[in-house]
Amino acid sequence: MVKATVMSDATTADPGEHTPKVNSVSPGQTDADFRLWARGDFKTGIWEATPGVSKSVRQNDEICYILSGSATITEVDGTSFDIGPGTLFVMPVGWEGTWTIHETVRKVWVVKDAPATTE
Repeated sequence: MVKATVMSDATTADPGEHTPKVNSVSPGQTDADFRLWARGDFKTGIWEATPGVSKSVRQNDEICYILSGSATITEVDGTSFDIGPGTLFVMPVGWEGTWTIHETVRKVWVVKDAPATTE
């Protein structure tokens, strides 16, 4: 029998211990990540990050749904968009940009690893 994996309230679930954010350019910025479920190259969970600025380069396709907080995401061409509760967006493999988090952000994420390339 296959059973569902359930997180009763993603807005309050413990995302785990906050640690220094690896790709941050702001001293003291932290993040935490909890993987709820994974099968093969398909994964989902929750992520939370404190205010600060960080760089991002996507190594996989990611769907994000913002539960709380606020941020501005700036793409490499200079265009930007604001995110907050209810925002849904996709960052495809190869996407590059900067996250400027104004208020601690919590999101639900779904990623699918990109197929390996042969060069």
